[in-house]
Amino acid sequence: MEEIKIIRVGLGDMENLMKWRMEVLHHVFSLPDDLDTTQLEEENRRYYRQQIAGGGHLACFAQINGVTVGCGGVCLYEEMPSPDNANGKCAYLMNIYCRETYRHRGVGHALVRWLVRQVQDLGVQKIYLETSDSGRSLYQSLGFKDMENMMHIEHQ
Repeated sequence: MEEIKIIRVGLGDMENLMKWRMEVLHHVFSLPDDLDTTQLEEENRRYYRQQIAGGGHLACFAQINGVTVGCGGVCLYEEMPSPDNANGKCAYLMNIYCRETYRHRGVGHALVRWLVRQVQDLGVQKIYLETSDSGRSLYQSLGFKDMENMMHIEHQ
């Protein structure tokens, strides 16, 4: 069995972070290859510089035999404390991605388990995420449940 290694990455690996982030965005949103993403890239670069430096974002890569095959991240934030989250600490899993040729080898599981462990070690009690239909079984197998009574509004 192949060993999957999860590596925490920071601002020193900005170019790789950006390369992977843009690959994720192109894949998830089916962006055309010729779309001008200059502004989107700059906003993501700004986000990483601000949030990683301030401790509001953790990013990682998954490697098999020294080859980076996937990535993941988590945004850390606070909500008002409540009975179901006494310290108010929350995390939002995002950017969980594995290149197609490496899927179904446990990379997604390894990324999510590593990120969940990191935020739980920080005292986070609530972890949220959005998923595609293809990713739903991964998250369910790790104990995530669908949420009821949630809504959102699209910008107009």
